[in-house]
Amino acid sequence: MTRRRKIILLTTTIICAGLALGAARARDVPKVATGFIADTLCAETFVSGLDPRRDLAETTDAMPGTRLLTWAMDLQIDRSRKDVTVSLFGIGRSHAVYREGLGCTLEHGQGIVDVALPSDGKQPASLPEIAGPGLVTPQSEGLSAALDRAFAEPAQPPYRRTRAIVVMKAGRIIAERYADGIGPETQLLGFSMTKSVMSALTGILVRQGKLKLDGSAPVAAWQNPNDPRHAITVDQLLRHTAGIALGSSLEAWLGSALEPVNTMKFAEDDMAAYAASMPLATAPGTVWNYHDGNTIMLAHLIRNAAGGKPEDALRFARRELFAPLGMNNVTLQLDGAGTIEGSSNMLASARDWARFGQLYLNDGVAGGRRILPEGWVNYSATATPNAWVGIGAGFWTNQGDSFGAMFRTKHGWPRDAFFAKGTIGQYTIVIPSERLVIVRLGRSPNAPPQADGVFDLVRDVVATTREKGKLAGVN
Repeated sequence: MTRRRKIILLTTTIICAGLALGAARARDVPKVATGFIADTLCAETFVSGLDPRRDLAETTDAMPGTRLLTWAMDLQIDRSRKDVTVSLFGIGRSHAVYREGLGCTLEHGQGIVDVALPSDGKQPASLPEIAGPGLVTPQSEGLSAALDRAFAEPAQPPYRRTRAIVVMKAGRIIAERYADGIGPETQLLGFSMTKSVMSALTGILVRQGKLKLDGSAPVAAWQNPNDPRHAITVDQLLRHTAGIALGSSLEAWLGSALEPVNTMKFAEDDMAAYAASMPLATAPGTVWNYHDGNTIMLAHLIRNAAGGKPEDALRFARRELFAPLGMNNVTLQLDGAGTIEGSSNMLASARDWARFGQLYLNDGVAGGRRILPEGWVNYSATATPNAWVGIGAGFWTNQGDSFGAMFRTKHGWPRDAFFAKGTIGQYTIVIPSERLVIVRLGRSPNAPPQADGVFDLVRDVVATTREKGKLAGVN
């Protein structure tokens, strides 16, 4: 396609969006696209330390249709200021700013809230160490073959672009591998795996008596008993049944730029205020609809329950979750108002994602210390009615009879598996019956489902670890 034809196609797309959505929403379409690129490249350049050009190519290849826009983007990465600016034909300018220890935040011209990074406090970990300092080579030929297969690229697209895999059995790493330029301490974006972390923080607050699953969620804008949003509960936010009219976050492709939830994420400083202002699309508790606004509202509740300030929320997450698990390579990124961007913006090393999964394998206990409330793990993995992908309260699940659960078990996943999942190929998979945690990070298209190779990876790891256990006499 010639440059002239691309320009015509792009212009037509924006005009059609304007006719369909109105001028205000159409104005946000290019900003959503540039915002996603600026935010992702900023985080993975200045936090992860990845090459931005390679990162851009791999990310856009994994998202169908985005190359219709990225060829026309002006991309500027300033390594001295540590910021990224992206525009599309000079419009839709997005500016992502890196701050040490806080990662990147999109700045929309109003300035961003100053946040003092809380000190680590040198809190000892409760979870036993999962590996020594060196890279753990696969402990069997079967595991080595499984990782070979997971990192191998098909002859034709879609490509897998696997970045990291960690396999843990009974609390110890038995295999790990990384792509060039990535290692055991490299922090990588989990995208929507961040939602599972917000679920865990919510659980801790429930254990502490600071939040309740039932009853009206303590959102100031919803407290009028005559407001239909007054009926929204924390449980409904966790399960994506709250009914807030923000569209859908289920797919990552060019058309998703039209969803209001992405206006919230890429054109608003205060994401929670935007989500809280939206009306209901459906009555709370009646319809399942996965979108990032639900978890943004949870992040807002977590901040308020932890003390109200950005520093309070970051300190709470470090003290109550990350430090006990020994998760030392983690960055929680914030929106412009200083609230954790809890829908998709946490970075952590593959080992730290595995530590997070191990907490759930251990039923919410780390080294004898209860982190999550008793019963919370089962609650998290219990299927939400009418959620066709198979999802619980912050985790995807193979429980229930959803299409997703049936599809995964048909393709070799154990029935009791549940997992944190992020777009374009991020997984932290917990399989209690096998005492396994499998982490896979990469840049793979969401469709077809086998594009990222995770189905083969799970089958291969389960089969080879079962066989090794039999040979060693381990049950």
